[in-house]
Amino acid sequence: MTEYIPHTPEDIKKMLSAIGLQSLEALFSDIPEEVRRRYRPLGLPRGDEAGVRRHLEGLAERSTGRGLIPFLGGGIYDHFVPAVVDYVVSLPEFYTAYTPYQPEVSQGTLTWMFEYQTMICELTGMEVANSSMYDGATALAEAVLMAHRTVGGRRVLVPRSLNPQVREVLATYAWGAGLELLDVPYSEEGKLALEGIPDELCALVVQQPNFFGVIEDLSGLKERIGKAFLIVYVNPIALAVLEPPGSFGADVVVGEGQVLGNPMGFGGPLLGIFATRGEYLRRMPGRLAGRTVDAEGRPGYVMAFQTREQHIRRERATSNICTNSALCALAATVYLAALGPEGLRQVALASMERAHELADRISSLPGYELAFSGPFFNEFAVRCAHPEEAVARLREAGIAVLSPKLVAKAGLEGAFLVAVTEKRTQEELSRFVEALKGGR
Repeated sequence: MTEYIPHTPEDIKKMLSAIGLQSLEALFSDIPEEVRRRYRPLGLPRGDEAGVRRHLEGLAERSTGRGLIPFLGGGIYDHFVPAVVDYVVSLPEFYTAYTPYQPEVSQGTLTWMFEYQTMICELTGMEVANSSMYDGATALAEAVLMAHRTVGGRRVLVPRSLNPQVREVLATYAWGAGLELLDVPYSEEGKLALEGIPDELCALVVQQPNFFGVIEDLSGLKERIGKAFLIVYVNPIALAVLEPPGSFGADVVVGEGQVLGNPMGFGGPLLGIFATRGEYLRRMPGRLAGRTVDAEGRPGYVMAFQTREQHIRRERATSNICTNSALCALAATVYLAALGPEGLRQVALASMERAHELADRISSLPGYELAFSGPFFNEFAVRCAHPEEAVARLREAGIAVLSPKLVAKAGLEGAFLVAVTEKRTQEELSRFVEALKGGR
């Protein structure tokens, strides 16, 4: 990532020489001496970037008041975003770019799109990936439509443990396409409880981990449904420690990519991940960048596939993914490149370990218990007698969790949902537990 760090000492020397100055001090010589700020240590704590940012946020809260600590989940999570991500996505050549109608001129854009597709394939265990969609929910809906176009059938098995907001989007698309969504219950462990396979099935949807944070067992599912599509809706950070869905015969892997270098942003913008098998390349929505060589054998990048109706496919187009929604995919590309496989694994493990620690501490409190016994990643449901009151106490203590009303939409009454990421500190975990006890 060194190419993204600007202005080396040599660069600065060359720029100063070009304007006839000897030093940076000379550059600011017109500022009155009495108001100039001289270079001196800032008094920041030594440590990693995340620690420095926490310190600065703490200073800011002295003036603005304490904000809510997000233990929120349900599809959008508060992960740390390295500064290099914001730097790159803010570059004008990326930030102000529109859909490249002469794409081969945009070699930089095509290069990162190709790298993004490659890393998504590595994470999911699939053969091809498009260069992003608007969000995870519409990516899932497009995957179901793709399954219908490919294998026929009008029935889709959808788990009750699927994020209810994602299901609502899927239901809207299914209604328009004349598809029937059939609910699949979950067990006491919180896992998919698939029983009979209906006729005219075009797809089985599985969320991994599911809405309650429980890790699903994907083995044998594809064999049970035959030619119907196995569509897995993933949290990509969890794939750093879980076996990829491609290993279990998944036909399509989709998911919400907000966790990869994008902020929570009050619910958006988001990033839709979409990957599939090579044999379905021409049936998938979106666009793909490819790597080739020119007439002189030099490497270059091209827009290999475009499925929009404005291009040559016309009425045979599979989607209208356009504009600059791919900026969020650029953020994911820089994030994944900056962390690397081991860094992403550390984020996943830290999130999971802190989630399990908090879950143990909560379940030891009188009146609180985990809703499910199945293994979970970084999110879990807590059952208690009065969840709304518990959530209110947490909010008074400056802590936000997912509303019991949304959890009830997935069929779980009397519970709230807690998500823990690598950003949550021991002090914050303790504050959470004390709030449930009734302390402040």
